[in-house]
Amino acid sequence: MRICYFGTYRDEYSRNQIMIEGLRQAGLDVVECHETLWTGIEDRVQAASGGWLSLTFVRRLLGTYWRLLQRYRRVGAYDIMVVGYPGQFDVFLARLLTWWRRRPLVWDIFMSIYLIALERQLDQRSPFTIGLLRRLEWLACRLPDRLILDTAEYVAWFTKTHGVPASRFGLVPTGADDRLFHPVESVPIGDGLFRVLYYGTFIPNHGTNYIIEAAHLLKNDPIIHFDMIGDGPERAKAEELVRRYGLRNISFTAWMEKASLVGCIAQSDVCLGAFGMTPQSLMTVQNKIYEGLAMAKPVISGDSPAVRQFLKHKEHIYLCDRQQPQSLVEAIRTLKDDAGLRSYLAGKGHEIFLTRYNLHSIGKDFFQILRLDN
Repeated sequence: MRICYFGTYRDEYSRNQIMIEGLRQAGLDVVECHETLWTGIEDRVQAASGGWLSLTFVRRLLGTYWRLLQRYRRVGAYDIMVVGYPGQFDVFLARLLTWWRRRPLVWDIFMSIYLIALERQLDQRSPFTIGLLRRLEWLACRLPDRLILDTAEYVAWFTKTHGVPASRFGLVPTGADDRLFHPVESVPIGDGLFRVLYYGTFIPNHGTNYIIEAAHLLKNDPIIHFDMIGDGPERAKAEELVRRYGLRNISFTAWMEKASLVGCIAQSDVCLGAFGMTPQSLMTVQNKIYEGLAMAKPVISGDSPAVRQFLKHKEHIYLCDRQQPQSLVEAIRTLKDDAGLRSYLAGKGHEIFLTRYNLHSIGKDFFQILRLDN
């Protein structure tokens, strides 16, 4: 089977890299037909806030799709076209191309950009744009032959919000790229600290403010230290909260290359997932959770039906109440004081990752969905 992976998808984003490599490891021939449209998160935020109406953006959009069509002409024969994330604009062109060649179309939605815009309160900047985005996403969902998401909870949201029947979706877990994230030997830092690691984009669904509040409650513990890596819209707020509390048990580091990040994960004692209460946070299992499992690290995250769909509390992961810093504190103290439990979680978490959530397993799941006659 030959797959044309098509669109202006974020080629550096882990979801797309995992899905493409997973298919290749499943034995499929994947040819990428890709052009870059977005330069970064601020670029997408500006467009969703009304910047798409500018002549400059329209010219860039037309130029990008013209180059994408030129690439498509060189793709040759294929069996199925897959539109990568995000593809809310791409599926319209993809549907025309696949109708012309009489080929099926599959779209890995992965996340609703309409919901993301709402959670970032972009509707307050441009209500007209967000309303248009909702209608565009509604229509886009009706074009492909099959849609892909990662959890049943997200499918239920799309069914309720956009009226898409659940039968049109296939589920492929997020997983992690085990070419990079795997157990590695690390040299202990030697400072005697119990290191709790958060890394990410400091967005509301991660609930970084609750991590800071937990650090505040633990400020008198001389052993526990929080390492926070990354950048994003809520980092400044997090740093201000740390200054207000006068905390010395938190270190902030800018975003780093993945190879360096792997080294920091290896030196941590516990990795943190997500603790926010946004719909996006409750409906997904974040990459950082699977990456911690991939590296055989004990992971603490906020409880949700989505997480429990894939992982068991106190067997693969340690779950705590969301929006409750005291619950996170109790989870951290429990794992700090129980090396046996940390080792058990690390081992069983890594075991289920290798069974269900590595590249090979993700590729097999995706391949079964692509067999549209099933």
